[in-house]
Amino acid sequence: MGSSPKDIVILISGGGSNMVAITNAAQKERWQDTLHARVACVISNKPGAEGLATAAGLGIATQVIDHKQFDSRDAFDAALQGAIDACQPTLVVLAGFMRILTPAFVAHYAGRLVNIHPSLLPAFPGLNTHQRAIDAGCKVAGATVHLVTADLDHGPILAQAVVPILAGDSANTLAARVLSQEHLIYPRAIRALLEQAAG
Repeated sequence: MGSSPKDIVILISGGGSNMVAITNAAQKERWQDTLHARVACVISNKPGAEGLATAAGLGIATQVIDHKQFDSRDAFDAALQGAIDACQPTLVVLAGFMRILTPAFVAHYAGRLVNIHPSLLPAFPGLNTHQRAIDAGCKVAGATVHLVTADLDHGPILAQAVVPILAGDSANTLAARVLSQEHLIYPRAIRALLEQAAG
């Protein structure tokens, strides 16, 4: 196995619960020792994102690239790309990062940019996934880890988890059930990618 470090940059916009799940898995499973991998930096587009303080408390470097400070999506993505590239990451992980990224940004990280989406893709891309699944009469819902491509929520699928939709479910109760599975499959999928990079 190669010994070059495999740094992970995680992008968040809010509380960063998936970021915490990934970081906890990295520490518990000793990715630094076994995979030469670590979460090197957490970047948010929102200065007040709760996950920044959480990441700092876990000893992870943090940075803010406030999208409101930029005149265009291209300008923001260029600044974000500069901050990410300074870390020379093996993987860039979207964990509740609520920005649609430009095609040039996505192309720059082709094969290294990972997202988790709260539905069983290709069903229900975009927003309001839980309510849409309930309204459609689905019996199951879930989450999908996928590589990011220029098509929103349509990249190659890396992992999925299925949860039942129960009678009386609201979008919130279903979301909570799905999120608990996200916290399991996202670290697992990232570990698998790191193992491939090591091979």
